Amino acid sequence: MSVPPRAVQLNEANAFLKKHPEVLFVDLLIADMNGVVRGKRIERASLHKVYERGINLPASLFALDINGSTVESTGLGLDIGDADRVCFPIPNTLSNEPWQKRPTAQLLMTMHEMEGEPFFADPREVLRQVVTKFDELGLTICAAFEIEFYLIDQANVNGRPQPPLSPLSGKRPQSTQVYLIDDLDEYAECLQDILEGAKEQGIPADAIVKESAPAQFEVNLHHVADPIKACDHALLLKRLIKNIAYDHEMDTTFMAKPYPNQAGNGLHVHISILDKQGNNIFASDDPEQNDALRHAIGGILETMPASMAFLCPNVNSYRRFGAQFYVPNSPCWGIDNRTVALRVPNDTADAVRIEHRVAGADANPYLLMSAVLAGVHHGLTNKIEPSAPVEGNSYEQNEQSLPNNLRDALRELDDSEILARYIDPKYIDIFVACKESELAEFENSISDLEYNWYLHTV
Repeated sequence: MSVPPRAVQLNEANAFLKKHPEVLFVDLLIADMNGVVRGKRIERASLHKVYERGINLPASLFALDINGSTVESTGLGLDIGDADRVCFPIPNTLSNEPWQKRPTAQLLMTMHEMEGEPFFADPREVLRQVVTKFDELGLTICAAFEIEFYLIDQANVNGRPQPPLSPLSGKRPQSTQVYLIDDLDEYAECLQDILEGAKEQGIPADAIVKESAPAQFEVNLHHVADPIKACDHALLLKRLIKNIAYDHEMDTTFMAKPYPNQAGNGLHVHISILDKQGNNIFASDDPEQNDALRHAIGGILETMPASMAFLCPNVNSYRRFGAQFYVPNSPCWGIDNRTVALRVPNDTADAVRIEHRVAGADANPYLLMSAVLAGVHHGLTNKIEPSAPVEGNSYEQNEQSLPNNLRDALRELDDSEILARYIDPKYIDIFVACKESELAEFENSISDLEYNWYLHTV
């Protein structure tokens, strides 16, 4: 990936600053392994310098655990002197931050080696390497995300979340009624500001629906013919939602399972593929008879166990699974079936696509997309045939077979010869090292439940 010509980038900066003379600051953003946005804030006058020279940030930014601490076993910290790399702007990502009291803009960045080559451990670069394999086949990926989240009160109860008071009724919601329009009214001002903010930032959010738990919602993003851009949209939408909600005196969580007895937060991704003429190669009146669709599904299903650490990257991620919450726990597929891992919507022949329903909202969208597209490419190029599509309740027909904990998921990823052909093994090593470090800290902690059970009884 070459850096765009400086003149082109400077024109973008000049046009934006001219259009927005009120802007005082610019946030330079880059997403780490966990999808946490990090970076620097600069004054308006320094923006041209960023476009001309980039900014320096340490390579260890991509070796941070969920708490922001460098995991030294990755080799990106003290072993290399915590050395810098250079980050350049991503074209067409300069936009306003509508929640700021002091007018501020934002700009996405991506990391490069000092000589100019993309830095291998940037998750955006991990995805770009997978996408190039489709470029070689003359194929274009169309993609879109659906993101679930909870609005939560800024005050918790003993460290645990609770739904926020409704600005409309002053009550805490108890409803678990999915798609209930009245529940949208309870938080209408906040939700409308999210949609308007997304429009201002060029994020194609086209709908918000009430999900199946108190103050849980889903935002649907419109598909784009660029999977990297689709991930940019998902990343920036999460940041927008958090900040708009905070403006409305609420917090937000994309944690996979914030409440024990309620649905978790998912991150579904829709995938279709266009040929050189712009035709959807999955299009069919009878999806089961479409070879390309079947082979893509076959590849995703075959690589799904090894992909789980990217789809569900945290200890909490695996608490989300359960039949009653429509979270698939086995690699299976079906036509217009929401109990399976891969659903094929068939509303019209031209709109046939794959909906991947396994990942949690805590996943890094770039790594999630990398794993899914690696499976698609593997299936297409090796003509992998899937199992028969499931009709009816898949939970009654298929036993749980996907990894159901982070340790097993990391082992599957570490051992996968197929994913290592698509994702740099050096990056897999870094990812596994970070997650094993988190897992070790988690397993060394003692929970309140253990004290309640064992302190005075054994």
